[in-house]
Amino acid sequence: MLIEYLNKDLTYEIIGKCFEVHNNLGPGFLEIVYKDALQYEFSESNIPFEREVQYNVTYKDIVLPHQFYADFVVFNSIILEVKAISTITDESIAQTINYLKVSENRIGLIVNFGEKSLKTKRLIY
Repeated sequence: MLIEYLNKDLTYEIIGKCFEVHNNLGPGFLEIVYKDALQYEFSESNIPFEREVQYNVTYKDIVLPHQFYADFVVFNSIILEVKAISTITDESIAQTINYLKVSENRIGLIVNFGEKSLKTKRLIY
């Protein structure tokens, strides 16, 4: 039995824009350059997004003084974390899972522009 991915069409659309950026820029730039290019691609394609979205962290009955900042929230439901590193690490995965916890979103995408070929990791929480 084939299980349908949650929001498959939306995640494919996001990943497609990431491939567009990687195909044009290639690896080697800082994360901020890829974020700027993705912002351009999302805007040009009328894909709804927010950049550098702040989330508070609640511990027991208090809000902690430091916040998380997700790179993008796309389609008001998908956390997109942009990396420009040698490989997607366990720390990157843990960070994205934490963003999903505090945001109450279910899908996270990690995209790594630092490799010769774009690498992606899809997370469900």
